[in-house]
Parts: sequence; structure tokens; C-alpha cells
Amino acid sequence: MNERISHLRDYIFNKQHHALRCSAEAAGLANIAEEMKSAGMSYQMRAAERLRRMLKAEIPVFLPGERIVVTRTIKEVPSIYTKEEWDEIAATKYLHEKGDLCNISANYEHILKRGLGCIMNKVEERRKDAFLSAGQKEFLDSEIVCLKAIQDFIQKYAQSAEESGETQTAQTLLNIKSAAPKTLREALQLLRIMHFCLWEAGHYHNTLGRFDQYIYPYYIKGIEEGSLTREEAKELIEEFFLMCNKDSDLYPGMQQGDNGQSIVLAGRNQDGTYLFNEVSRICLECSYELELIDPKINLRVDARTPEDIYTLGSKLTQLGLGFPQYSNDDVVIPGLLRLGYAPEDAYNYVVAACWEFIVPGTAVDIPNIDAVPLAECVKKATGRLKECHTFEDLLDAVNQQITNRVESLCAKEHDLYIVPAPMMSLMMDGCIERAQDISLGAKYNNFGFHGTGIATAVDSLAALKKHYFDEKSVTAEEILDAIENNFSGQGQLQERLRKETEKFGQDVEWVDNIATRLLDLFAQSLEGRVNERGGIYRAGTGTAMYYIFHATELGATPDGRKSSEMIPANYSPSLFIREQGPLSVIKSFAKPHLERVINGGPLTLEFDQGIFRNEEAVVKLGQLVRTFIVLGGHQLQLNTISLEKLLDAKKNPDKYRNLIVRVWGWSGYFVELDECYQDHVINRIRFK
Repeated sequence: MNERISHLRDYIFNKQHHALRCSAEAAGLANIAEEMKSAGMSYQMRAAERLRRMLKAEIPVFLPGERIVVTRTIKEVPSIYTKEEWDEIAATKYLHEKGDLCNISANYEHILKRGLGCIMNKVEERRKDAFLSAGQKEFLDSEIVCLKAIQDFIQKYAQSAEESGETQTAQTLLNIKSAAPKTLREALQLLRIMHFCLWEAGHYHNTLGRFDQYIYPYYIKGIEEGSLTREEAKELIEEFFLMCNKDSDLYPGMQQGDNGQSIVLAGRNQDGTYLFNEVSRICLECSYELELIDPKINLRVDARTPEDIYTLGSKLTQLGLGFPQYSNDDVVIPGLLRLGYAPEDAYNYVVAACWEFIVPGTAVDIPNIDAVPLAECVKKATGRLKECHTFEDLLDAVNQQITNRVESLCAKEHDLYIVPAPMMSLMMDGCIERAQDISLGAKYNNFGFHGTGIATAVDSLAALKKHYFDEKSVTAEEILDAIENNFSGQGQLQERLRKETEKFGQDVEWVDNIATRLLDLFAQSLEGRVNERGGIYRAGTGTAMYYIFHATELGATPDGRKSSEMIPANYSPSLFIREQGPLSVIKSFAKPHLERVINGGPLTLEFDQGIFRNEEAVVKLGQLVRTFIVLGGHQLQLNTISLEKLLDAKKNPDKYRNLIVRVWGWSGYFVELDECYQDHVINRIRFK
């Protein structure tokens, strides 16, 4: 990075701009719900009016040397509901997380190609339709309020820039107030504003989608015209990446860092073309130089992806950023097609906040609506062990437990309520044509279920198969008593279950076959089910934060795990597996029918930083990743960490402010994590 970017990075990383922030109350926004209610405004119009007031109250800020502007100065986004109104909604409706539309990917390409003025004209023309219902007219009115608010916001920033002597910034802003951007700088500036406005509108986990694909036309146009050099382009993209870190502490999910600012690079097109371009390469270079947690890089690859691209990705892994995360087009695209996604959408997939597969612009999927505790299902089935004469009987009992849990979860997810989203509707396909808010649904309205504790479940079944059904070296009473009493007084049995049983991840065919069958049962339990929005249910191998919650409720398990011990995050081996090396792990975890559990959820591998002694080690890691992809693995994320550093960071956090780790589907600063997540990361590397 050059000197300007380096200074700007230091300014942002040291949080000097935080002094410019104020509370919603100080900005005069604390009571807007009551004010809008008194004015008789509908919830639809309130959502638009909140955005207008937020943008009007924002104070233009220009950090030293920045060329892509807009900084958050208001810390909170106030509710559009009074407490009484929200309590009533919560009492009668099903709310996912905060009730706001989140974790979807907007169609940024559409906005960049057409510009705000074109979108405004489209809305106003649609508003003239005499056959619109009152609700449709109101929706379009809310769109006009949002568009005018954004344009006024741009005008305010442009005027302030002009007054501050930032004439180029002022002109850039004026150029994109109505017209479509023509240059890379203009495109990145409008993208920054639209992304910023989504957060201001109350949305969160706003992904940036296929950044390299919709930004590339501006890059190549500038290069071919001679108005832009590669270094200038890299500097602008690097600055845009910095912008993603400027306000990210105001966008936390479960933890700081869990903010959904992910981008997807490359991918195979329908005609077979691999879409890794020069912007893709620049993005990897920018992340390497900046060494920050945002944006999270996701790289779409397949068996034909050139080997040097895997090497480029491995250089980021070497730094310990926890990304890129890899997704395999050879598995993901057929999996999405199998679920009913149209080819043009399946080939255009991105990832949500973490790793769930979604489609930009056309999908309001809720890919993390709930989770099925597979380890608990196995444990409950084990309670019927005396009734099971064969291992097949036990699998039938497991299947019944999974089905029961799925039916219970599906039964509770009805009367879904999502807060009206006029800002997001501007950036989603078909909303203006239908004159309908995106919160009410889109082309795809699917729900995704995580499957937690997969390795614990498989290892438990393997232990029962080997010691109880095959060798008959332990009785049902002994196993059930040991589990019930957390292996108290049963240390010998626990050691046998833990250390004398083959496990998922050791490339043992009969164990890996159990994993395949378990995941098939999970997929089957959801097939044919339709949610209230007409969507399907998708099974996945991820866990999100549920790997913490489900472990605390699980108790001891037949694999020899005690109740106080953790279960792995996502699609990963047991924390106490004796690995035969990473190759055995990827071979095992690539064997199941992963196209059937394509909600998403990566295999996570941990590497000690000591392995990266030279460039050859980076190349070999890239080859390992490629092997996983060629074998048919669906998703992979890698963590490079030092156990000694992690332990010291817990004691001396001030020394490790920039220590980055991969948590479950995102990268965060280790010292900012809650202790339970810190301890899980430590345990993942301790047993490797």
C-alpha cells in the first residue's frame, strides 16, 4: 500500500474517527417512533422516513486523505415501532433474529449500471398506473422518499466537500447523484453510499456479492481509455476495503466481526468460462497488504481452477486472516439446481454473512433460520439402545429423532414478520415492477437449517457400531450409565471410546460411510417440506453460533466426550481427534453427498503458523485446497494461528489488537471475542 493508504489505515484502525460520533438521542432521533405514530404513518412509510431523517442528521466527515467518502456519525438506528407496537408484533408473529431483513445480497450491479436518476424515473412512471392498490401506491411512495433522501445526502456531502476544498470529491459525488457512474472512483463511491444506506435503514449482514464482476467493467474501461492505471485502481479498491472497516464496529452480529461484509470472487459461468479477472487478483492483493478483517474474501473455485489462484489464496491464509473461504462450483451449482434454482441464478450464487449460499437480487432466503442438533439426535436415539438389535435399528432411531426435531422447528416458524424494507427494495429485482416491498417475499423464499455436531454424531455412532454392535465388548447398560454419569468412574471406557475408535476425518471408509448416511437422513428429513412463503427447506453442514449453544445442552456423548467439552464448529472433525494429517481429513469430509446439504457450512482446518517457513509451504497449502475441491468437497476455510500467541493474548490483550482468527464463518479480532469463542478457537488448535 502507498503512504496515503497506510496513513488512512492507521487512522481507521486506531479509531480516531470514533470521536466524531454521537448518539441517536443527541442527533434528535430518539423519539421518532412516537412522532411517526402520532402523525399516523404506516410502518412502510415509517421505514422510509427513518432513513430520510437518519441521512439528514448525518454530518459530512472527511478523513485525512480519503477519496471515497461517507462516515457513520450516528451510532444507533432507532426503531420505527413504539415499545407497545413491537411487543404486540412479537407476541403474535414469528421473528427471525431482530425482525429486520438481513443476510441477503442486494443487486448492486443494477444500481451501478442505471444510476439513481434512472431508478427514480422508473418508480415515478410505475406510480402513474391507475390500477395500483392503495398499498402498492404507498410502497412506491416509500421508494421515492428513500431515493430523494439518498440524493439529498449526496448533495449535502458534495456541498460540504466543495466548502472543504475537496473539489474532486465534490465533483465525483455530483456526478453520481443522478447519473450512473462512469469511472471506477465513481462506481466505488456510489457503492459505498448504497451499502452505507442499507445499514442506516436498519439492515445488517449486508454482503457485497460478486464485487469483482460488477466492478470489473469500470476497471477495464479506465485501463483501455488510458485514464486509469492498475496501481491507481488498486489504490481505490484498497481504500474501498478500508471503508468496510470504518464503521464495522457499529454492525456486530453475535460478536464484533460478525458483520456480514463478505465479497465473492471469480466463479464458473454457464458457458464454462472461469471469471477470475484482474479485479479479482487486485482484491486478493489488497487484503494481503491491509491485513484487516473486512471485507471477508470468498473465492469460488472448481477442479479446473488454475493452481496459481490457490497459491494466491494461500498467501492470505499464511497471514492468518482466516480467509479466503473456498466454495466449489462443481458441487454448489448442481446442489442449487437440485433445489430448484434457475440456472442463471445458481451460477450467480454468492455467500451470505458467513458461508450460506444465496443469490443476489432475487432471493430473500433465510439461510440460518434454525439448527438441528445432530449430536443430540444421536444421543437421544442411544437412549433406546436396548431396543436396537442391529446398527440399522439404531440408524432408524436416529432418523426418527431428526425427523421429530425438524417437524418441531418447522411448526414454530409460521406467521413470519419482517420489518418493511423500502431501502433494500430499491436494490432487489422485481420490487418496483410488482410494487411490493421485498420483506413480503421474492423469487426465492427458502429457509435453511444448520446441522450441528456432525462429527460428534458420526463418532458417537461409530463408537456404538464398533464396541456395542460389532465387537460386543460393552453392554448397553454400561454405555448408558457412563453417558448419564458423565463418565464418572468410567475412565477406562471413556478412553476406549475416545482413543480406540476410528473417527470421521481419519479416512476410514466405514466411518465415513456413517457420515454419508447421517447427512442423507438430515437432507431427507427436509425434502418435500414447504414453508409458509412457498419456499423449501435447505439442509446444511454449518453451525453458526449454535455450536456453543448446543454443546452446553448436550451432556456427555457416546464418543467419549464429557459434558463440559465442546463440539466442533461447522463441518469439522472432533476437537479430540487424532489426525492422520490434513489429507486424511479432507478425504473423509469430501465423501458425503454434499450436494444434498448445500445450505452451506465449511470444513475448517487449523494450521500452526510455524508451518509457513517458505514459499514452498504456501504452494503446498494451495495444492491441499485444490485436492479437497477435486475430491468433491463443497466448502473450506483455513485458520492459521499460534497457540502460544492465543494464550498470551488472553492475558495481555493490548499486545494483540490486530490478532485475527476465523470464528465460525467470519474473521474477527481475537481480543474482542467473548471468552467462550476465544476458548473454542484455542481448543481447536490445541488438539491438532
